[in-house]
Amino acid sequence: MNNMLVFPMVLPVLAGILFVFLRKYIHIQRWASVGVMIANIVLSIIILNRIQSDGVLRLDFGGWKPPFGILFVADSFSMLLVLTTSIVTAICLIYAMSSIGSARENMYFYPFVNFLVAGVNGSFLTGDLFNLFVNFEVMLLASYVLITLGGKKIQLRESLKYLAINVLSSWIFLVAIGYLYGVLGTLNLAHLSQRIAEVGQTPIITVISILFLIVFALKAGLLLYQWLPGSYSAPPTAIAALFGALLTKVGIYAMFRMFTLLFYHEPSITHTLIGIMAGITLIGGSIGAIARTDVRQIVSYNVVIAVGFILIGLAVSTTTAMEGSIYYLIHDMIVKAMLYLLAGTMIHLTGTAKYDEMSGLIRNYPSLGWLFFLAMFSLTGVPPLSGFIGKVLVGQGAIDAGSYVLLALGFISSIIVLYSLLRIFMNSFWGETMISEEDEIPMKKGLIIPILIFGLLSLALGLGSEVISDYVIDAAKTLMDPNIYIDAVLNSN
Repeated sequence: MNNMLVFPMVLPVLAGILFVFLRKYIHIQRWASVGVMIANIVLSIIILNRIQSDGVLRLDFGGWKPPFGILFVADSFSMLLVLTTSIVTAICLIYAMSSIGSARENMYFYPFVNFLVAGVNGSFLTGDLFNLFVNFEVMLLASYVLITLGGKKIQLRESLKYLAINVLSSWIFLVAIGYLYGVLGTLNLAHLSQRIAEVGQTPIITVISILFLIVFALKAGLLLYQWLPGSYSAPPTAIAALFGALLTKVGIYAMFRMFTLLFYHEPSITHTLIGIMAGITLIGGSIGAIARTDVRQIVSYNVVIAVGFILIGLAVSTTTAMEGSIYYLIHDMIVKAMLYLLAGTMIHLTGTAKYDEMSGLIRNYPSLGWLFFLAMFSLTGVPPLSGFIGKVLVGQGAIDAGSYVLLALGFISSIIVLYSLLRIFMNSFWGETMISEEDEIPMKKGLIIPILIFGLLSLALGLGSEVISDYVIDAAKTLMDPNIYIDAVLNSN
């Protein structure tokens, strides 16, 4: 029965390979890609419910028992992210059908989106460190193609930065893996946790943990985020939405997994450093968000702010804060994708990316305006939208841990998020309309419906938070108690 754990990765891989040979059949690729994501959604829900009844699940490849073989491990944390990834990708694919253009679709857009999702899901599910590296590379190789798809000048320029920073971080990742294996003689995550607990987190292991922190900070945009706003603003809207929703979240997931399962013995060093980096990220992201007039870059800096806020939960490491970070992580994947689609649609309709060059859009496109309003308040944390619960729980966890500086920075950043998005809303949607009736571009249903679905998901996640609360509580419990993960991997038959 545990064989189903492989499908969230294998289905996109098989679909991507098949689509390479179906290049001319774009219509088939479109709906088959959505079908693969729907299949992953169903599988993720089934696996999540099995975890609730049977505990953490494990799949050993080739019959090799851990710590010797390759394995996938599914707990509530990883499966919630696999589920959210599949939902977000399915909706972004629907948007892409009406926006990406046939030229880019013929450049293997759908195969590489599937490969991207395979790498993301594999990163969430793998139970050993080397295969985390492999899945990161699968994800990144697909993203290298997607960021340059179409070959516009800005894409090529930004892709050079994106490629350079990720090649550097991958090299550091490999070096850190080599050092850790040299010290402990294993790469299985559960076995590593057990070994570190036995020998203690020695100074050399703490140094190695900081190497991993640098790697994942580069991937997630924590402190070292200077490459992110330009890189995520360059590709077409559907691709930018996937990048903003998924790629930084893989880095965040890796940090949560590594610093709750492996490197949790010296929190005065590692977690204090994470807290400092989160605080500086919140400050830098906030400055960037209010200093820009390009709506795509404002959205990208809001991605940076969210990274800092989510990692407050890891820095303070209380159960309540962990629950809040998980809630907010799921919320941010959904609403950040929505915000990218909104920004891209505004640019498509007006022909400009500067919010001070837009005006009166709500008269021409009222549904777009009110959906932007919904996304703005959701990201700010206004109840009953999806951002509220996560912010409250992270704040409560920070109070319990006495981390008042991080608490203040987190909630000041929420005000900055509101201000940065409110400037766009007031300048772009209110005032005298800039588009005459004869110049008005009709709003395609394929553009507005995906944004509407994201908006409804945000509302549903806020109003129906009890639907996922059991999964979130279980995920936080597993993160806070490494023995649950270790027992499931090393001590189960």
